[in-house]
Amino acid sequence: MEMIEVDGLPIAYERAGAGPPLILLHGYVGDGPTTWRRQLEGLCDEFTVVAWDAPGAGGSADPPASFGMAGYADCLAGFIDRLGLVRPHVAGLSFGGALALELYRGHPAIPRSLILASAYAGWGGSLPADVAAQRLQQALVLAELSPEEFVGALLPTMFSDATPPEAVDAFGASMLGFHPIGFQAMARASAEDLREVLALVKVPTLLVYGDSDVRAPLTVAEDLHAAISGSTLVVLASVGHLCNIEAPEEFNRAVRTFLGDTRS
Repeated sequence: MEMIEVDGLPIAYERAGAGPPLILLHGYVGDGPTTWRRQLEGLCDEFTVVAWDAPGAGGSADPPASFGMAGYADCLAGFIDRLGLVRPHVAGLSFGGALALELYRGHPAIPRSLILASAYAGWGGSLPADVAAQRLQQALVLAELSPEEFVGALLPTMFSDATPPEAVDAFGASMLGFHPIGFQAMARASAEDLREVLALVKVPTLLVYGDSDVRAPLTVAEDLHAAISGSTLVVLASVGHLCNIEAPEEFNRAVRTFLGDTRS
């Protein structure tokens, strides 16, 4: 892991490969390198792949409680600038997908393209109001639990039943290092409503979802696909929320195809 400071916050990240930059944004549990290991290893032959630990996750410092999605996006923009990455492709999973949308709203000149995996326009923008409120309340309660209880409550919702146990266990181990304060900050940011961003998106956009995802079901995917003009939707069969971990070859193939098309 490497470290860099952005506006006073130490940010941890892992970088691999050479070529056009591809930034990877993890969800609101786990960390960057664990979430994106198969993409760091599988795409580094063609891209400079960078997986950050968002403020409040992994090896990065906790943000202020009031950070919000805009705070995360500003920090991400500063991170990209500090690394000297010009017009990166930006891929976000779940919370990371919402962050990619907020980055586009606040800093539209940065992303060359967007890859939104198992993503929401914020819980408030993609889920019924009562479901979004319940999810936020659950997250704030979970933040008070022991690491083992925290993992036991959330890990079963992340994968389909067909996922190899070793993949589930490896991700669960990364979840044990959760930051209670950082997790609460990411949950509050996740609960925002980003629907108005969708119609603003003018860069090539790929949507990747698993058809067995219980956290971001296909209705969410279809809503984003309809609202983002010219977007491409890829649905992975028998795959859950962490689609890039469950089906890494299919996920990486979809990303390569999409990014190849953006070059042409």
